[in-house]
Amino acid sequence: MKVNKISRRAFLLGLGAVSTAALLSACGGSASSSSAASGSAASGSAAAAGSDVFRTLDEIKADGTVNIGVFSDKNPFGYVDENGEYQGYDVYFARRLAEDLGVEANFVSTEAANRIEYLQTGKVDIILANFTVTPERAEEVDFALPYMNVALGVISPDSNVITSLDNWNADDQMIVISGTTAETYLTKEYPDIPLQKYDSYATAKNALENGNGVAWANDNTEVIAFAKQNSGYMVGIPSLGSQDTIAPAVSKGNTTLLDWINDEIKSLGEESFFYKDYEETLVDTYGLDYEDELVVEGGETNV
Repeated sequence: MKVNKISRRAFLLGLGAVSTAALLSACGGSASSSSAASGSAASGSAAAAGSDVFRTLDEIKADGTVNIGVFSDKNPFGYVDENGEYQGYDVYFARRLAEDLGVEANFVSTEAANRIEYLQTGKVDIILANFTVTPERAEEVDFALPYMNVALGVISPDSNVITSLDNWNADDQMIVISGTTAETYLTKEYPDIPLQKYDSYATAKNALENGNGVAWANDNTEVIAFAKQNSGYMVGIPSLGSQDTIAPAVSKGNTTLLDWINDEIKSLGEESFFYKDYEETLVDTYGLDYEDELVVEGGETNV
């Protein structure tokens, strides 16, 4: 399976795809969008709302490439290694999806805040970027069956471990990434906690390391990984809010692709694929203790 590397050419192609989609939308049209396509039929389907642009399952197969949005800076879920290749739990799954579709995977780097936008503009066909399922998001995209459990967590320096959000000091700031469930949850449940918002995992990580905030709230899988990989930090709140799931997402109304992904997840469950994925990509970070807690196999969960 060919895996795209980050390059100036790929970046420019991605910009071109977004520009084309925006122009056609302004003219009232719809188009098939692929940053790797060269001359395939532009017959994408518009969702019920009339603003979303997507490619059907048959269009993706005909093109020979599926565009999948993943993180490029969120080790061990989606990141670019020293060779410029995408790796991680989500990427491992993405490669298998492309293989079973019979197409090549074109990985498109995404940030938390633009995951929905990338689907709605046709820049990607599928989002596999630690996308937590919420009712609000489900109004804008269609989620497939889950493949991982998740909750929120809070990490802070060993010198000042945050174990509760009650009686918060009004002068202290909490680091969050824009567009994440942590931002939404804290805004609703703890409106008096000042939030310091960043656009990416990397900038939020740097902010914590630089002492720009007293703590960082994010998916517990991510803050636990950070604490294990960086000495001097502790996850004082390992589970905050509700227990949720992570799932692939497609454009609203793209039923052919959604149905195929759901069938694929069920089929992969028969071979314990996601346990294999965990053991290939996450076990070095979490060990085996978290395996049963985090993995959702075959789309079946009690959450």
